[in-house]
Amino acid sequence: MNNKAGSLLWNLKQFRTLVPTSRTMRLYPLGLYKPKIVYSYWNTLNDFHKRMQSSGIIRYLFQDAFILKSDVGFQRKGISTVTARRIDRLLCARRLSFDSKQSLVSVDKSNDGLKKVNFHHEVSNEDVLNNETKPNRNSNSTLSQECNSLSDVLDTFSKAPTFPSSNYFTAMWTIAKRLSDEQKRFEKQLMFSHPAFNQLCEHMMREAKIMQYKYLLFSLHAIVKLGIPQNTLLVQTLLRVTQERINECDDVCLSVLSSVLEAMEPCRNVHVLQAGFRILVDQQVWKIRDVLTLQAVMKCVGKDAPNALKRKLEMKALKELDRFSVVNSQRMFEVLATMNYRSVILLNECSKMVLGNIHGCPLKIMINILQSCKDLRYHNLDLFKGLADYVATTFDIWKFKKVLFLLISFENLGFQPVDLMDLFMKRILEEPESLNMKNIISILHIYSTLNHVYKCQNKEQFLEVMASALTGYLHCISSKNLLDAVYSFCLMNYFPLAPVDRLLQKNVISELLTSDDTGKNVHKLHILDTCLKLDDIVYHKDIDLSLPQLPQEPPSLPNAKVTEVLSSLLGGEGHFSKNVYLPPNYHIDFEIRMDTNRNQVLSPSDVDTTSVTDIQRVAVLCVPKSAYCLGSSHPRGFLAMKMRHLNAMGFRVILVNNWEMDKLEKEDAVTFLKTKIYSVEVLPAAAVNLQST
Repeated sequence: MNNKAGSLLWNLKQFRTLVPTSRTMRLYPLGLYKPKIVYSYWNTLNDFHKRMQSSGIIRYLFQDAFILKSDVGFQRKGISTVTARRIDRLLCARRLSFDSKQSLVSVDKSNDGLKKVNFHHEVSNEDVLNNETKPNRNSNSTLSQECNSLSDVLDTFSKAPTFPSSNYFTAMWTIAKRLSDEQKRFEKQLMFSHPAFNQLCEHMMREAKIMQYKYLLFSLHAIVKLGIPQNTLLVQTLLRVTQERINECDDVCLSVLSSVLEAMEPCRNVHVLQAGFRILVDQQVWKIRDVLTLQAVMKCVGKDAPNALKRKLEMKALKELDRFSVVNSQRMFEVLATMNYRSVILLNECSKMVLGNIHGCPLKIMINILQSCKDLRYHNLDLFKGLADYVATTFDIWKFKKVLFLLISFENLGFQPVDLMDLFMKRILEEPESLNMKNIISILHIYSTLNHVYKCQNKEQFLEVMASALTGYLHCISSKNLLDAVYSFCLMNYFPLAPVDRLLQKNVISELLTSDDTGKNVHKLHILDTCLKLDDIVYHKDIDLSLPQLPQEPPSLPNAKVTEVLSSLLGGEGHFSKNVYLPPNYHIDFEIRMDTNRNQVLSPSDVDTTSVTDIQRVAVLCVPKSAYCLGSSHPRGFLAMKMRHLNAMGFRVILVNNWEMDKLEKEDAVTFLKTKIYSVEVLPAAAVNLQST
């Protein structure tokens, strides 16, 4: 008897170790609570279960027991505490049973606009784990290695459910990532129709408040990635629990939560979670230790985050620069573009790191960097030249398509990589079979926009090869693509007969004039019409395009400084005209009329009495930086064509760079324009020297 009493007392003593002491919850500034002490329930339950096997009295006393006690909370110095005690059902083991009639998660429309997951069995009101699930023996990695499909994971769950259920969702997403798109679609259908899927969703919702926070985030991320509808009760429940427990975030959780928010579509709960995430980041930014986590957080805060938070994240990134790896530096461009935050100092340092480790850099990374530079309006010529020179040096190892993608990125920036474009042109001449309809349009656009063929030795041969390749696709090319291709040829002053004939057919013109992009199409057709009339070509058909008139642009204010300088130089505004418009919608900032020897500016009365053949018309164009290729004085395609057409109309064209004129003092500006307008013979020695330099 004494032995039995001693055994009972020992068991009771061991049971005291099972029941967790009070858990104190601290209310943080977000209004959410975070457990100050975290216990491992399942290890304790395992030990207790083993030790209680021999005690029938204890088994009888606590069989099917469930206790949920909430002590009265109290407040002291602004800190609220909530005390909770839990004892799960310890014994009374039973297996899950699945009804063969259960179907995939059905979706009903509820009053609040959310879709609710309807489980075809009774859902327990318990919000803690009972003995339906056993302590974790199936980890995520083990499940993903042992199972070959999503259904295999669900079969494993149905045989012996374990805690936490997040492992099953994470394992299914790990397996899904290994599948092809077609296999993934098929496996997802099987997953939704599996009889254990509803039970797994039920377990996930019941465990959400007690599992570790990182497992909650892992499961939410996997659930979203697996394609479970976002407006179902399962996803919305996990979102709400994630909001309530957001103060439990550490570095790992911040990174996973960033990925979750990035993968989800906007909704009310996502917006609330995003707002809480930003407040949390603002509080914990200086505690973030991992650079990748910092970058994930920076991407997640988004473009509409407060500037103060963006500046704080920038300062944190600058503080961690010494710990940046090459991958971190490459990724920072995309991170800042996602934030829409242009940190020149950070971009400059990352550019140096990228250029210093350029060898072996994947071309996809280079394209992402260039796209981010465009989004951020960050023009680093050293970076662009370094990337272009590296690809030109290793040109033979790159595929045709990859180099084309890189050239498209350079063209978007307005940068002309001369050596790389020459090598690519040479490859086109050597491998014309590499051309298809899509890349023909892209190549023509790149070379015409950057005005690259202007002085190339292989210009004629290149244009003939491109025209021949385009002609081979005339039977299947769309009217829009045909217009784009012919317009590119117009910029390069080349007019292949077959594509032009095809474009000028009435049915093609009619289709272009009734499309969604009518304005752009009309503009390009007017350019074609002007080219056929002004450029030095012989076209075998009479052209009579009945095109609608282009809307005339509202008159812009002429450059005030150039107006002042011309008035001072020419003797008043009566000796030149401002805002002159010529067909097809060409705009000239200033027009000056001189004698053919460029010795004298003609007044309006002199123009009326002078023969037209004795008058030299001068067009002064005030040009922005965007009219030139980036970092050079090489005019881009449209400006080059405009100058060519103005010359054909009898104008002498003078280009005045706006940004350079703004830097000059008035006297220097007068001297500059004087050297441009008058001939060398009438200029004083100082002006001649300036012109020669």
